[in-house]
Amino acid sequence: MTRKSGGGRFLWGAFAAALLLPLAAGLGAAHAAGDPFLPLAATNFDIEAQGVEALATSGNPRAAAVIGALRDGNLFAWKWPRPNPPLYIRTTKGFVDARTGMAVANPPVSVNLRRVIVNDSVRAAIETAEGALGLFAKATADRRKAAEALFQSANPGALPLIRRALKAETDAGVARVLREAEAAALLKSNSGSDRARIAAVKRLAERSDLSARNLLASLHNQKPAITAAIATAIHAIDYRLKLWGLLENVYYGISLGAVLLLAAAGLAITFGVMDVINMAHGEMVMIGAYTTFVVQQLIAASLPALNGFGLLFAVPAAFLVAGGIGVVVERTLIRFLYGRPLETLLATWGLSLILQQAVRSIFGATNQDVTSPAWMSGSLQLGGLVLTINRLWIILFAVLVLGALMATLRWGGLGRSIRAVMQNRSMAAVMGIRTPWIDALTFGLGSGIAGIAGVALSQIDNVSPNLGQNYIVDSFIVVVVGGVGNLWGTLFGAMLVGIVDKFVEPFEGAVLAKILVLAFLILFIQRRPQGLFPLKGRAAEA
Repeated sequence: MTRKSGGGRFLWGAFAAALLLPLAAGLGAAHAAGDPFLPLAATNFDIEAQGVEALATSGNPRAAAVIGALRDGNLFAWKWPRPNPPLYIRTTKGFVDARTGMAVANPPVSVNLRRVIVNDSVRAAIETAEGALGLFAKATADRRKAAEALFQSANPGALPLIRRALKAETDAGVARVLREAEAAALLKSNSGSDRARIAAVKRLAERSDLSARNLLASLHNQKPAITAAIATAIHAIDYRLKLWGLLENVYYGISLGAVLLLAAAGLAITFGVMDVINMAHGEMVMIGAYTTFVVQQLIAASLPALNGFGLLFAVPAAFLVAGGIGVVVERTLIRFLYGRPLETLLATWGLSLILQQAVRSIFGATNQDVTSPAWMSGSLQLGGLVLTINRLWIILFAVLVLGALMATLRWGGLGRSIRAVMQNRSMAAVMGIRTPWIDALTFGLGSGIAGIAGVALSQIDNVSPNLGQNYIVDSFIVVVVGGVGNLWGTLFGAMLVGIVDKFVEPFEGAVLAKILVLAFLILFIQRRPQGLFPLKGRAAEA
């Protein structure tokens, strides 16, 4: 192989210059004419990045589509140097002109076009540009989302854009996020006076979330005064995050307590009336969850317009199905075992296995997909606390079910009969109450409430044949702690067990947390065998 001579190198350089001069001339002419798309056709990444930022702030209606195509690798430029080179976007239906959005005949990609390549600096410019595109949107939510994106990117190059948006912003919430984005970009730029940088640190400290803490922790080699301000800000953020973490544990504990309340309310009634240790109660919860699945499938197939309300139809359906099965179980099995608690426990445990296998045979062993309606999706943010909408609905649902159940027991005819049997079965029979039917209806009522609990659990847990087994032990714990047959005690016990479990679990793990709760239960029973709120009058039967 021979080395090229100096003259050869000169000829190659002249040839390249001859090719590139027309392109340079075209770039200059189009730039002078105000073409914001032309820099995207450059092979220089710096020019390309500057072009992305300029296009985003140009106000051109095609800016979002072109920048999105560049991000996704669907933007193509003319391969050979020429004045005012065309730009194309590849879509599923062919190529369109990037400048106009009009469809064009498919050019031979391998011959005439090249994909516009991006590097890290261009990607950063794209992130900033996509944020910029939303800063001047009409919708407040879009502007807030764009301001939040600029805060997360903390791109110093976006400072002029942020300040321009701040001057035009009228919403106080969006303006606050913009000021936080301005502070983040200023700190990342290593520019500005010490006073301005310390003020930016304080503003991020007021935000008090993990993103602000991570950004502050990433700042190194600062002046002593700024370093001290950063340390103080991180300490303040850590303290607030710890407080928000405690509130979050309380919230998740209350939501778990609401689930346990739904699962244990029916158990508290049946246990209190009949002294039956029903190990199949968890399967009634599981049946309620599968009823929700079936109702959703039926509505989707026959009344698709009501898909968003399928969960509302599932509540009464789950109550009737699980309650009906409960009545059948009491009439065919439980009524022959009264007064024999050990045999009742073994019989209902066997029944739970039969119900699980029946569900596996009908629906299969895999989890079933129960969808959440749109009004149960998303979350609410209160400061540093994120409240998931589905758990808020479950808490409200548990309160409504408990209120309806208390009203039934207090003012309804069936409720008065149930309370009479709970307090003194023999006296209730003497007064003409048909205690066998009260037993059946009470067992059906408790099973129906368990079915309603299954509707709620289908929104936060897997709908599987083993669903009920995950909650049966906790349900018994709630009933024992609160006092058998006492709904107020069941409410207190559910909240206590749920909150304690959520506070212990992060430190000790789920398994050890359950062991500690059981150890607490053993000690509690030794001290208060009747529970916190025992019913009065039950000893009259003895």
